[in-house]
Amino acid sequence: MRASDIIVKKRDGYPLSREEISFIVRGYVDGSIPEYQVSALLMAILLRGMTPEETGILTREMIASGRTIDLSPVSGPFVDKHSTGGVGDKVSLILAPLAAACGARVPMMSGRSLGHTGGTLDKLESIPGFRTDLTPDRFAAIIGDCGFAMTGQSRDVVPADRQLYALRDVTGTVESVPLITSSILSKKFAEGADALVFDVKTGSGAFMKTAEEARELAQSLVDTGASLGKKIVAVLTRMEVPMGAKVGNFLEVEESLALLRAPAALAQVPTDKRSDDLMEVTLRCTAWMLVAAGLAADVEEGLDRCRSALEDGSALAAWEKNVRLQGGDVDETYRRLGTWRAPERVVVTADRTGTLLGVDAFAVGMGSVYLGVGRNTAEDTVLPDVGLELLRKPGDRVVSGEPLLRLWGHSESALEQAVAVVTPGITIGEESTRDWGESMILEEITSL
Repeated sequence: MRASDIIVKKRDGYPLSREEISFIVRGYVDGSIPEYQVSALLMAILLRGMTPEETGILTREMIASGRTIDLSPVSGPFVDKHSTGGVGDKVSLILAPLAAACGARVPMMSGRSLGHTGGTLDKLESIPGFRTDLTPDRFAAIIGDCGFAMTGQSRDVVPADRQLYALRDVTGTVESVPLITSSILSKKFAEGADALVFDVKTGSGAFMKTAEEARELAQSLVDTGASLGKKIVAVLTRMEVPMGAKVGNFLEVEESLALLRAPAALAQVPTDKRSDDLMEVTLRCTAWMLVAAGLAADVEEGLDRCRSALEDGSALAAWEKNVRLQGGDVDETYRRLGTWRAPERVVVTADRTGTLLGVDAFAVGMGSVYLGVGRNTAEDTVLPDVGLELLRKPGDRVVSGEPLLRLWGHSESALEQAVAVVTPGITIGEESTRDWGESMILEEITSL
């Protein structure tokens, strides 16, 4: 069997057999198949697709490429959430301690920045001392102690996905539905989750640009996950505008922590309206986690439990306990709030008076990459103290010269590049008929 023959077969639109998929996955992991051939196959899959059977086989082979995490010493229910990626998407930072405070056990294996979107691991590692390189035993122990743990992929857990994930990021193959499905599900099955909630985003800042594409991915996740014995929910959400007010690694930790620390503001009415979209998606996904885990009879009961955990401070307490267990310094994190910023700053102002009609999420995401929030190549390192803040959100009335965005970077050239990318994504016009209070939730698909 030759890799080149398999590439040609997929290039020509034919389905691959179990043996062929296994040959590619195992060969890439053991080094016998080079990156350039795997890159070619990834592009062929992007262009030609895979059948549901192929996707299921690929998922199983990726899981089989390494060890799975043993959570048997910890009592369940085990439930996790995964986002397909967005700009300013800090839902996991709030959701994990919130779900844990409601009685769920959340084994969260997260990734790094991918394309124009930030990575949960990069955000977590901006917390002073926080460790994401947990051994499987330590991962399970922390879940037992505080209800959740957040880790990266160790080299022996789904190594095929770890390698493919990095390669997809730099070969233009991020958007493939079968590759996204197998990547997500292989990690989630390996980490020990029994139920999964997916936040499938659509819009300019998402990898799925249209609702139809997002629905295709959501259905693929639900169908493939359910066929492998998991309880699955997919929530389709909007991603035309960055979520919340801040985009950046520590900046997003800062915003998440501000919301966790303000329980009186979180009964669906945050004091900072810029975070309304973030909290709506966070509460909805967490509520579905509780339903999937058997901890709530329906979404409304799940929402009530979430609000209670925010208001009584138990979600914040779970966050603080987790940070300490994963080596982080809670006190130092609090001291850095509002002050830890890169030295160079620039403000983007409104060029006219009118209604802010749009702040394009993709433009903001790409601008943040120039600042160092994300990566241009797999070898790039990210910076914890750079990013940007949306001072106004679409629907707001603005005046010419009024500050709209604030950006922080380590060099004038980085800021200039970021501003050049972000500014064309800002649209100001006359009052529109759009309902600016429309829900972030477009659709929900479930196997429950």
